[in-house]
Amino acid sequence: MSIRLGYQMPNFSYAKPVRELFPTVVAQAKEAEAAGFDTAFVMDHFYQLPGIGEPDEPMLEAYTALAGLAASTSSIQLSALVTGNTYRNPPMLAKTVTTLDVVSGGRAVLGIGAGWFELEHRQFGYEFGTFTERFERLGEALEIIVPMLRGQRPTFEGKWYRTEGAINEPRIRDDLPVLLGGGGEKKTFGFAARYADHLNIICNASELPRKLDALAQRCEEAGRDRGTLETSFLAFVMIDEDGDRARQLQREFLLSRGVDLSTLSPGDRAAATDRQFVGNPDEVAEQIQTRVLDHGVDGIVINLVANGEEPGIVELAGAALRPLVTD
Repeated sequence: MSIRLGYQMPNFSYAKPVRELFPTVVAQAKEAEAAGFDTAFVMDHFYQLPGIGEPDEPMLEAYTALAGLAASTSSIQLSALVTGNTYRNPPMLAKTVTTLDVVSGGRAVLGIGAGWFELEHRQFGYEFGTFTERFERLGEALEIIVPMLRGQRPTFEGKWYRTEGAINEPRIRDDLPVLLGGGGEKKTFGFAARYADHLNIICNASELPRKLDALAQRCEEAGRDRGTLETSFLAFVMIDEDGDRARQLQREFLLSRGVDLSTLSPGDRAAATDRQFVGNPDEVAEQIQTRVLDHGVDGIVINLVANGEEPGIVELAGAALRPLVTD
């Protein structure tokens, strides 16, 4: 398993009738597959996130959507970025992602994190708990899920979860990849060092050197060769053949979230755009190379939050970025 170039769909607000929503998702996944992206991701949320839109904007259930994509694609890997552990019983999650693997012919990746969006938890009736409790639950869940993905039948009695010889069949393989996602230097990175094949680092680009140093420490503490844990970075990309149009898309997107770039100081502007990569294909490729890959990150996962549903934009991004991550 390798995730060097991933495509995340962070929203489903396409200004189209609902019947045209999923066909637009399928079209993006197919375009990503044809453009050389190795993995397609959807978010595991019930509401749109505050940094992207309003809670009542369209949001599909992740694993139902991924199963639909499995039937519509042939080679691209499929994953949530990332599954909220609090939303599913761990053995059920192991069964769900393994079924996705069977349905897709061995293309599933388990992306998982602790969960963080309190509004969803409260309104859907899931226990939110404290930060510490959510990570306790994630640690227990990984002790159940990872063995089940490998064909074991774990019996586990924890503070939050219990299993009794839990069976997970059928399975295609014993090495279904596990991806941890997040930016927590102690807990998330520690779990990644112990359990994961891949860590998707979610942070500001300027923080990457510190994050990678912390990850090296967690791997050393776990007795793991840092080189065996693949990494990627989640980037918000606004790209167009016309770099000025891309920058206009950025301005419009930020204005929709209450941020007017024209009124910000240089420091505030840099902070507001620290996860964004904007311009024509050459400009975006140069930014990704210098701000992300040159720090030692293995791969890149992008979303095209402003215009990814426009035919040809995913292909444009793939052509610009694939050469940067191809050995």
